[in-house]
Amino acid sequence: MPDSSTLDETDTNSDKQAMPDVQGSQDQRRVAINKVGVKDIRYPIALDTPSGGKQSTVATVNMYVSLPQEKKGTHMSRFLEILNKYHEAISSKDIMLVCHDMKQRLNADDAHLELEFPYFIDKEAPISGMPGKLDIEVSFECNSNGTDDFILGIKVPATSLCPCSKEISKYGAHNQRCVMEAKVRFAEGQSMMIEELFEIVEKCASTQVFSVLKRPDEKFVTEDAYENPKFVEDIVRDLAVALNNEDRIAWYQVNSENFESIHNHNAYAMVERDKR
Repeated sequence: MPDSSTLDETDTNSDKQAMPDVQGSQDQRRVAINKVGVKDIRYPIALDTPSGGKQSTVATVNMYVSLPQEKKGTHMSRFLEILNKYHEAISSKDIMLVCHDMKQRLNADDAHLELEFPYFIDKEAPISGMPGKLDIEVSFECNSNGTDDFILGIKVPATSLCPCSKEISKYGAHNQRCVMEAKVRFAEGQSMMIEELFEIVEKCASTQVFSVLKRPDEKFVTEDAYENPKFVEDIVRDLAVALNNEDRIAWYQVNSENFESIHNHNAYAMVERDKR
């Protein structure tokens, strides 16, 4: 009598023979599809950290491939099989491997992968040294269609203080929270950890924000912002200068949105440059 594993394998092969592959059948409408796949997958992932460890988080994932005009459909389950293979160790350095695997497994010319996830940066308060964690939003955008394209994106919260308000006011100056966003493509053979890009971006605001502040820390960041006033235009120009000086970056798009404290609207500015 055959053992259970032989039976399972036989049954599986029998099922495959009995079940038609509808997705692989011919389509007569002659319309190619640019992107088809699965989106808004909530999935646990682990990311490499500079210390050599891992940080676990939950990503929202979109996975797509192109579909030629003669094929009726793609095999949706294979996207999740691929994700299962890579989720335990993902970094900006090797994320393109997922795209390559998608192209191969789904026999596609183009593959597209998008991840968005919260990421936590360890930050000590500036005077007291109290430890804390600052959450930022990170994105990976990957495309493979003969050439590979990868974009690392981060959104960093900070503080901005209005230079005009400081100049014209007898007492103080109005300040506001802002969110600075940077998306970057790397030069050939180059890469960057999330923490490295974060440090570049964070320095371009009037001052930083922290998760834990004691009174001496609060005094410091308040005065630091006052001594470093910036319009939203100043922030994006400083971001542009900083990324222009970074040889590992070939292209960038930066923006800042300042959540105004004395207006019922927000201020916004954006710069995009291709350094190649």
